[in-house]
Amino acid sequence: MANEDGAVASARETTDVVLFDTPVFSEDVARIAAARLPWEQYRNSEILVTGASGMIPMYIVGALLAANDAYDLGLHVTGMVRNRAKAEKRFGSALERSDFTLLAGDVIDRQSFEREFSMIFHGASPARPSLHKSSPVTTLKANTLGTINLLDELVEAGGKSFILLSSSEVYGAVKGSDLISEDDEGTLQHFAPRASYSEGKRIAETALAAYADEFGIRGLSLRFGHIYGPGMALDDGRVQADFLADVVLGRNVRMMSAGAATRTYTYVADAVEGLFFAHLQGEEQVYNVADPAGNISIRELAETFAGARPEKNLELDFVNPEDGGSFSPVASLGLDSRRLAELGWDPAMTLSEGVSRTIRSFEDGPLVSR
Repeated sequence: MANEDGAVASARETTDVVLFDTPVFSEDVARIAAARLPWEQYRNSEILVTGASGMIPMYIVGALLAANDAYDLGLHVTGMVRNRAKAEKRFGSALERSDFTLLAGDVIDRQSFEREFSMIFHGASPARPSLHKSSPVTTLKANTLGTINLLDELVEAGGKSFILLSSSEVYGAVKGSDLISEDDEGTLQHFAPRASYSEGKRIAETALAAYADEFGIRGLSLRFGHIYGPGMALDDGRVQADFLADVVLGRNVRMMSAGAATRTYTYVADAVEGLFFAHLQGEEQVYNVADPAGNISIRELAETFAGARPEKNLELDFVNPEDGGSFSPVASLGLDSRRLAELGWDPAMTLSEGVSRTIRSFEDGPLVSR
């Protein structure tokens, strides 16, 4: 894994990507919109996407706008962000569209919206591990108060659908299972600041279930595994972002351990397509979103990133040289996505293709300073 301090400093020097205007992003969202799904269900909808400048929410916005272009649905998307100036740089030409509005606001505060939303995709949540440690109260409030505030707004506006971008962290530690299914339950150490994220997501799911039962709205929780792709911040702090920063900046991929732990890594466009399969065709309240073919070790992920640009001659650098030898993978902590696959979802991107596209999004630009 890349050195966090070095990655942060260098990432800031390399600026950020106007994600909406990259060829990779445009190709990805067009592919999602081309999926054989009943997009007609979104006709004339007023849709709110919170946390809209984040990786997954930006792909949701992009896919909805691409579907609007393809099928003339008459929908309108509002993207809600905390930092408008930063978001404007990320969205680029999207700001010129009549079917998209960028709105500044914090979900922690009760909002008064001019539009009455028929559905909300709630992705506003501090996702970086460093934020869970440095700002546990904000993390907790965004996941709990933020969700409840938005649910109240949806009910008052007469809206019918709420889609929560949840996380595999709600499972905690699950014993005796290689891949975790939606019905599995694990234990969490709740009396710790770090639990502000995992317990916050659990409370958010409970709030959604309660509102769905009492007010008759459609509640859907998508539990995402480890997602990577265009839109990741180089200073995110998670291994997939650290490895990306190493390759983009042309330095060897640094490993802090042998990298034996395994996870399910899923390309963001595949994950968002899965979200739409669940929302437009599913009947369950909870779906795991994870590519089973991406169930690999952290070391294998690092090797994939290092080998994605052979001309750079990048290698793995181990903090402990002994970790460079053979190792035995530990049990998987990935997600079982069979419930979603039964709806017809089939991830299209191999790991090597997804990693290459992620790097390409930085190579193609355009870049802007943060």
